[in-house]
Amino acid sequence: MSTETLDLVVVNGTVVLGDGRYRLAVGVKDGKVAALAPEELMPPARTRIDARGDFVLPGIVDSEAHPGCYVPFEHDMRTESRAAACAGVTTWGIQAPVTRLGTEPFQEVVRRADVGSFHKSFPAARKVIESVSHTDAYLTYMLETDEQAEEIGEYAEQHGVTSFKLYLQTRGLRGMPDDDDSNWPSRRAGLGHGIDDGTVYLAMEQVAHLGYPGMVHIHPENWEIARVFEDRLRATGRTDFGAWTDRSPDFLEAQHIRAYAYLAQQTPGRVPLYLQHCTTELSFQEVAKARAEGVELYAQTGPAWLWAQPENGWRINVPLRRRENIEALWAALADGIVDVVGSDHVVAWEPASFEAMYASNIWDCRTGFSRVELFLPVLLSEGVSKGRISMERLVQVSCENPAKTSGLWGRKGSLLPGFDADMVIVDAGREVTVGKEHINTRAGWSIMEGHTFTGWPVKTILRGQVTAEWADDSPGMRPVGDPRGSAGPTGSTWACGPSRATAATTTWTSRATSATRSSPRSGPRRATSSWRSANRPRSSARR
Repeated sequence: MSTETLDLVVVNGTVVLGDGRYRLAVGVKDGKVAALAPEELMPPARTRIDARGDFVLPGIVDSEAHPGCYVPFEHDMRTESRAAACAGVTTWGIQAPVTRLGTEPFQEVVRRADVGSFHKSFPAARKVIESVSHTDAYLTYMLETDEQAEEIGEYAEQHGVTSFKLYLQTRGLRGMPDDDDSNWPSRRAGLGHGIDDGTVYLAMEQVAHLGYPGMVHIHPENWEIARVFEDRLRATGRTDFGAWTDRSPDFLEAQHIRAYAYLAQQTPGRVPLYLQHCTTELSFQEVAKARAEGVELYAQTGPAWLWAQPENGWRINVPLRRRENIEALWAALADGIVDVVGSDHVVAWEPASFEAMYASNIWDCRTGFSRVELFLPVLLSEGVSKGRISMERLVQVSCENPAKTSGLWGRKGSLLPGFDADMVIVDAGREVTVGKEHINTRAGWSIMEGHTFTGWPVKTILRGQVTAEWADDSPGMRPVGDPRGSAGPTGSTWACGPSRATAATTTWTSRATSATRSSPRSGPRRATSSWRSANRPRSSARR
């Protein structure tokens, strides 16, 4: 091992990777992990952080967030990236339409004519991230037009963007006049055109040409049928929060998964399909069927769906599910049916206070409650502490797999030497009854308030420098230092294209051939095939 002085060493912690726990120190040089070794073997370091016996995880790669959805991108990134850093996030996957990436003037309600090429918005987005963000960030473009779909190859080559999302509930928006925003608050959320299946197919064709790490994301939820249920619920006088769940029953999510998995299968080149918000037992069945038929399919869920039921939650799309689906979701997350956890963070337009947003009538309640601060408390308290998942599985679904599905593996998602020195130190035994002092978003409130969680992040490190910590004299996590975020992959800043695929050094076992497996509760699944890929998400189950 080199004796060159390190910039930082993190000691007295248990390092957690997807394949195990290690009582090792982490050495950092020039923003990269330089060594994993016993403390006594580490070279001298300029700065020493004592983890105090806590777990040291790779920084969270939050695969879905929507800063700028309802207010200007720069305004939201200033506050919400601080909240994300305080939540243990070091890399934020920002998903946005072309009108919500920092172009000016900001259009609060978007018209069809406002929807243009991402070539116009990309420079503004990069500038905002690199000037005000407390996390690194990568972009997923939310497509609306055929023209945008046809430019996917250019976006990948010139912007380094390889993930593209299609909001399937905006199909109904396509024929609406500019002054009609009755199809969800789509126009207020930056969507002004709407898609049809032709746009979806064009996007799949173009992404299939990219190869790894190209990915088509969909929000599976059939709003064309949901409107029928909503009309019936309103007619019967239902105004409770459970009515929002009943307007979009489980099969509306599952039906879209079946339909668009089939479309992906028929697309030349076998496009990978990524499901946002996979939340129901029926959906998990469709995921298994599609994979068995050869579709390369990845499923994501979020902390809100892993914890909150409709009656103690909020208005959200897809809706919160009831207890039986929550239990099934934890099992699917542990067993490898669900691959990734993403916060789906968003804060509403101002005023965003609880008093301004809440209504006891669900149809009048405003959407847009903060979620990034739910991330680790839910996974630690409801998952690890209750034995539903292991700490290793938490790292797989929160760090490794989102890095692999977004093409960032080799730099993000692990603490192996050569990766960015992104870390979150978590106190798995810390009990926190959530109050205002634990909330860092601009909204200033959370559905977490009043609830007790076991496990909390206590320090976040981005490329070797502390960005947030729970100091001994502080009531909660607070940001540290100035914004240091990097926008990537954007050309030379982060690796992109084929080089990212070859940068990966660890392997996983193929899910498609895992016909022989041990009991989900007794150990990880193992495949019968010897085929392995360094770039695909781990599907191993509970340990």
